[in-house]
Amino acid sequence: MAIFTGLATAIAGALFGGSALATSLIGGALAFGAKFAIGKIQAAKQVKQKHTAVQGEIQFGGDVPVGTLYGVGKTKGQRAFYAKWDKGNKRNAEVFILANGWCDGLEPYVYMYGEKYNLVAQAAIGNEVARYGVQGFIDGDGNSALSIRFYDGRPGQGVDQRLVDVTANLGNKWKATSKLSGMCYVVVERYYHLEFFRDAGKGKPDIDFVLRGLREYDPRKDSTVAGGSGTQRLNTPSTWVHTKNPAVHRLNYQLGLRALVSGRTLIGEGKSLGQIDLATYFVAMNVCDTLRANGKKTYECSLFVSGDDDHTEVLKQFDDAMAGYGLNRRGLSGVIPGAPQIPVKDLTAADIPIDRAKDVQFRPSAFERFNHLSGQFTSIESMWNPESLKPVYVNADIAADGRNRQTSIDFLQVTDPDIAQYLLNIRYRQNRMGGKATVPVSRRFGLAVQEGEWITWRGKSWLISEWRADERLRITLVLSETSAEIYDDGGIEPGPIVVPPTPPINPSLLSTVQNFNVAVGMINGAQGYDTPALLFTWTPPDDPTITAVRFVYQIEGTTELFEDQCTSPEDGSFRTTKNVVSGKVYNARATITTVPDRLRTFTPWMTTAQSTGLQTLLTGLQQLQDDALNRFKELQQEMDEFFRPRLVELLDAFSLEGAVGQIERQQIVATIGDALAQITEERRVRVSENEAIAQLLTYLQASLGTTNARLITEETVRATADSALASSITTLDAEVDGNLARLIAEETARADGDGALASSISGVSADFNGRFAQGLVKFEAVAAPTGVDARFSVLLRAGTSQSFKVSGFYVELYTEGGVQKSRMAVQADQFLVTSGNSRHYPLVFENGELKLAVANIGTVNAGLLQSLNGKMKIDLNNGTIEIFS
Repeated sequence: MAIFTGLATAIAGALFGGSALATSLIGGALAFGAKFAIGKIQAAKQVKQKHTAVQGEIQFGGDVPVGTLYGVGKTKGQRAFYAKWDKGNKRNAEVFILANGWCDGLEPYVYMYGEKYNLVAQAAIGNEVARYGVQGFIDGDGNSALSIRFYDGRPGQGVDQRLVDVTANLGNKWKATSKLSGMCYVVVERYYHLEFFRDAGKGKPDIDFVLRGLREYDPRKDSTVAGGSGTQRLNTPSTWVHTKNPAVHRLNYQLGLRALVSGRTLIGEGKSLGQIDLATYFVAMNVCDTLRANGKKTYECSLFVSGDDDHTEVLKQFDDAMAGYGLNRRGLSGVIPGAPQIPVKDLTAADIPIDRAKDVQFRPSAFERFNHLSGQFTSIESMWNPESLKPVYVNADIAADGRNRQTSIDFLQVTDPDIAQYLLNIRYRQNRMGGKATVPVSRRFGLAVQEGEWITWRGKSWLISEWRADERLRITLVLSETSAEIYDDGGIEPGPIVVPPTPPINPSLLSTVQNFNVAVGMINGAQGYDTPALLFTWTPPDDPTITAVRFVYQIEGTTELFEDQCTSPEDGSFRTTKNVVSGKVYNARATITTVPDRLRTFTPWMTTAQSTGLQTLLTGLQQLQDDALNRFKELQQEMDEFFRPRLVELLDAFSLEGAVGQIERQQIVATIGDALAQITEERRVRVSENEAIAQLLTYLQASLGTTNARLITEETVRATADSALASSITTLDAEVDGNLARLIAEETARADGDGALASSISGVSADFNGRFAQGLVKFEAVAAPTGVDARFSVLLRAGTSQSFKVSGFYVELYTEGGVQKSRMAVQADQFLVTSGNSRHYPLVFENGELKLAVANIGTVNAGLLQSLNGKMKIDLNNGTIEIFS
């Protein structure tokens, strides 16, 4: 090195006026030139390639090297977290880290169960960049059984608050500080929906994500770089964009992916721009983006890399993807793309010293050349699996070599078949044109050229693959034969056409019933009353492993689904009245249940040829009665809960884990003997990392012996990241010797990400010597994604400890099957409507009978008409008239 540095100083003085910069540059060139050698155009056999655009296995635990993706690739990711909750663990969630660095996004599809499923974009619910459902796993109400929340890894990204909230009470918590900044990840939340999993015969899905990888820096779009134009900046990742350009990938790998805080290089070489030969990179990037005759870019690739990978091997993958070679020119890292060049100089005999030896081999030996080249690429159509390219061979080359010499080169970092086929042809041509020469040249010629450039000599084009200089500054060039014809895409066939695989099936067993159909019918009941029904038919299966036939049906034009099943598959038919109403056309499909479980499918949807018949009166009334009684039971339960002691519950709910706060209490008390009077006012505030609460409690009491009067007021406001609550409760008590009168008023307003609720409740209660009377008035309004509901109810209850009586009514707006409906119901032994005129008899419902003095009716729909004395009976359903003497 000292020899080269001293010689460089002399040359710099002669050529550049003794410039220190020139001395440094020339010294570096000479020292490097002594040991520089560009890689061979193609070895006889290629080392087996392990780098691809696919990460095919889930990685577990923390002992996993950092990794990232350049371009677009398929990955299962690294599972970093798992939690399960809800009744029967119906809900669970996993966190998968897909890549390090700021990535561009997810492609709009995933792979599960050996099939491709499209993603359905949904509104974000938190800090995620995007949220998706999976087509085929979304029910009629828009609820997704599979929810994917995507975080792109940008600096300062927020935490997944939904995961923090649902795991707050679990042993395995997702912390509010778990933001995974600098990591691209997804949160997959699953709900065990019977229709999509159990009924479809599917277990837990194993998801393959297709990720658009790193946003990358492109110096061509940076106006602060010589030759660049645009808004991108090296130190501002928010200005970078996603690309599949191999030269841009290579540059960003050499610059390295750095940690957000420490700045340590996680992936790549960690070079600075000053160590990069940007001129060669600009050319390579433009070559890759150039459109070929087929309208596609010349070169594109995608590659998963990790922090443990060998730099030389990774760079080679990028080089192969653009049919190029890496070089180190004058100490700067650069790249030569696979593209024709204009020769910069013609080498003549006058430029070659006659006193120095040269070594010329215009044709390599047969052992260094191949004449049959095959390879593979990564096919997106084949679910990102390797597929074979069309082999390249020339019969004339085989004849010239004397026998078939075959090898293979895989381009698994390339997903476009046409680009991969083009690369395979280029590598074949580069190998066949394998002339090499080591030629001494004059200083004048040697200092005018550099590595990676083309020159002409003896009527051929040559690539300068190596530039050497000895201690006497005698320059030698190592040349490799090349030609513009190598990169001519004329005559190169397009890549193979890959047909996507069909979903896996078990051909030896039935996956559903055969010849399924549905029709309408009626079931005859007692006293001539009929109920509409659906009749399902199918060919009885000759398969003892089928234990049941399951039916899914709906009213045509609606989204609500109903289900029933037949546990005797060999019957071939099944009739149901479950959720079947009059005058509707139904759609239905069927599947099977098997033991042992196996792949199952649904039949096509079938439609009834006509609508269902009219339901007779009693059946319809029975359904309405059941609905009303269930609602009144709910109202009674609300009354029971409303009158239980509430103050302790309120105070207990005020405590927050890990909270800080303040309590201020003021009290006035006066006592003489058994007489007590007091006023207590208490103010409380509490805050934690995820929640804030403020509360005001006022307590007034006056008592004397067994006589007690109390007035308690509690006001509370609470806020979290995704919910807010405001409530006010007032309780008035008056008690003498166990006889108690109580009045409670409660008002609540609550809103969160799932809806909003407002309610106002007033209750009165009186207890005397084992007898009690209670009343409750409630007004409630709810707005949620499933619908908008409102209800006003009044309930009265009185009795003793042995028995009681209930009366009341409610008016409500409710949502059923996605349709808004209204209803009013009254519970009373006697329901009476009167005009207030003593000449008009009232309408009365009593003891299950409707009593009406006069009826003016336009149309009567009825089943049976009979006289009070039993002398005449008209059966409208069966069309008979009977008269008895």
